[in-house]
Amino acid sequence: MTEIEWWEYDDAAEMADAVAGDVQFIIESALDARGAAVIALPGGKTPLPVYERLATAKLDWKRVTILPTDDRLVPMGDPLSNITAIGKVFVPKGARVFPITSDKAEDYKAAGRAADARLQDLHWPLDLCLLGVGGDGHTASIFPGADLDEALNGPKERRALGVMPDPLPPEAPVARVTLSRAAIASARALMIAVSGQAKRDVIEAAIEEGAGSPYPIGRVLAEVELPVDIHWSA
Repeated sequence: MTEIEWWEYDDAAEMADAVAGDVQFIIESALDARGAAVIALPGGKTPLPVYERLATAKLDWKRVTILPTDDRLVPMGDPLSNITAIGKVFVPKGARVFPITSDKAEDYKAAGRAADARLQDLHWPLDLCLLGVGGDGHTASIFPGADLDEALNGPKERRALGVMPDPLPPEAPVARVTLSRAAIASARALMIAVSGQAKRDVIEAAIEEGAGSPYPIGRVLAEVELPVDIHWSA
């Protein structure tokens, strides 16, 4: 079982400051080590304050590649597009923002294969994978449903795949492309940022249950060998 360390904050602003500082340190370390950094960031509302703070960091952004941990199969510019939200913050800084979806794909399975092929061109493993967790225990877009086993147990070299959550989340009832468990678990650094007691309860239960957890986050963390920092605010 991997080592888990919880970091607790009084509010979301305090957590955003801390997480942004940690991400900046990881990027700086990668730039010092090999002159480039590749990180994966989640969508959603919780991490946006983190990104706004991170964007103020004095980094050589043109050597930083940012991809989403997952994205919805919607056109670029759509409010549901994670890469659009990430790009609005980091493209002006000069970072390379790397989409993993395309509205040209025939279906979500094809979209996943196309994403996996594109990701093979990036330096791997990721220097950092920052994850969120949903109230149902999903992380990235590793959801319950028919594609869960493939996301968890597919070929180790597969970096991304298409998934159809079941049931579809009402706030975003569309197919997704997600990093695989193997891609997430291989990252040099893994962090989770969440808020609210309900999500903490889910994560704690998932960690306790381990590889047999009904929650995807529990199944993912069971495969991770490096220490994981979980940043949480009430």
